[in-house]
Amino acid sequence: MSDAEWAVCEPLLPAPAWLAGKGGRPSGYCMRDIVDAIRYLTHNGPVWRALPADFPPAWTVYWRAAKWQADGSTETMHDQLRERVRLLAGRTAAPTAAVIDSQSVRAAEEVARSSRGYDAGKKVAGR
Repeated sequence: MSDAEWAVCEPLLPAPAWLAGKGGRPSGYCMRDIVDAIRYLTHNGPVWRALPADFPPAWTVYWRAAKWQADGSTETMHDQLRERVRLLAGRTAAPTAAVIDSQSVRAAEEVARSSRGYDAGKKVAGR
């Protein structure tokens, strides 16, 4: 992770409990190394035991990733980064999209042919 990427990501990380005054002891590993290890696993597949020795122990990385996932920090970080990227691209912060699906109802022969059609996806003639 480059210094510029870390400068963007670091403020998004939740504060450690000991730093927030909630007790506990300081971590023995740099958060940047843990984030790098998570990115490595995301890119190369989650083979925890094959984590290179340059990273913190696999259990430490797994514990931190699971904790962030459980408390919603991962989703919050992702949402904030997505909003930032969209704004830099000149788009609105929140994406807008709609998916509409309707129910196809089989039409009786008495229904006018002009109001009937064929739904190829559901293989039904109806309206």
